[in-house]
Amino acid sequence: MTSFSNGLKWLAILLVAVLLAPNLNAEDSADVDAVPSAAPTPEHTYVVAFAQDTLANDWRKAQVDELREALAPYPFIRFLSSDAQGQTAKQILDIEDFITQEVDVLVTSPRDAKALTPVISRAYRQGIAVVLLSRRIENDNYTIFIGADDRRIGRQAARRMSEVLGGHGRILMLKGLSTASTAKDRTEAFKQELANHPGLEIVAEKSADYLRSKAIQVVEEVLQARIPFDSIYAQSDSMASGARLVLKGAGREPRNFHILGVDYIKEAREAIRSGEQDASFTYPTGGQEGARHIIKIIRGEPIPKNLTLDSVMVTQDNVEVVEPIF
Repeated sequence: MTSFSNGLKWLAILLVAVLLAPNLNAEDSADVDAVPSAAPTPEHTYVVAFAQDTLANDWRKAQVDELREALAPYPFIRFLSSDAQGQTAKQILDIEDFITQEVDVLVTSPRDAKALTPVISRAYRQGIAVVLLSRRIENDNYTIFIGADDRRIGRQAARRMSEVLGGHGRILMLKGLSTASTAKDRTEAFKQELANHPGLEIVAEKSADYLRSKAIQVVEEVLQARIPFDSIYAQSDSMASGARLVLKGAGREPRNFHILGVDYIKEAREAIRSGEQDASFTYPTGGQEGARHIIKIIRGEPIPKNLTLDSVMVTQDNVEVVEPIF
């Protein structure tokens, strides 16, 4: 009897322990080793920081504004931005500051591909998602690059020049920021294609950093030096605008020069309509696409390493049907 009673006693204790134990259902047990979901939650705020090269350039400012507006509908995102004021050292410091703040996503358009590569790589290696808009770095330490094909634009620009000049002419090239991947690609590809058109010659090659003010300065210098040219290849429409102002000030009619730009802003559309500019290439800022892919990154969805945006050459033939980028 004693043995039987003891058995009942231990069975009762075991039954009580089971009944009083925490209820570990399938969902609870799965949480033990589950990887946290990357899907945004109301309790968590994700910080997206844009370290921009300069806001003095209309296109660069529009890039930041477009990304900010595209992310505005998402309450779980806090958007930050900085202005390096056209200084490579400051853009590096801005990115270092964002790394210190442990932002979730770093967005940037590197002013100097070589100089910015180490700090951007450090952010990437520390687990910060890196979104490059329009400009590249010298390695693959980034999450996604979003931008148009600058080499294709350069080749098409050279072919257009050959077409409008009848295969013979002198070209003034206004280059963008020499340290930026965009300017390097637009220049190299243009020259490579120009080799197929021996009647065309670059008589002056000047850097104007994508700025209207610097374009005014360098075109004035070219005119003072009495360097003859028949056309202008401006690697941004802001520089093309500056060139037109100088030509008009010097009593020269812009429509007598074949001016080609890049970006296709409203100024360019009006200039093409009036005949003061021959052509431009659309160059999306990437803000909308950047926002879409940032949300995918936050949600843990797959994204491509590189996303090439469409670019269209705009002339008087299609100027009325292609909308300016801003």
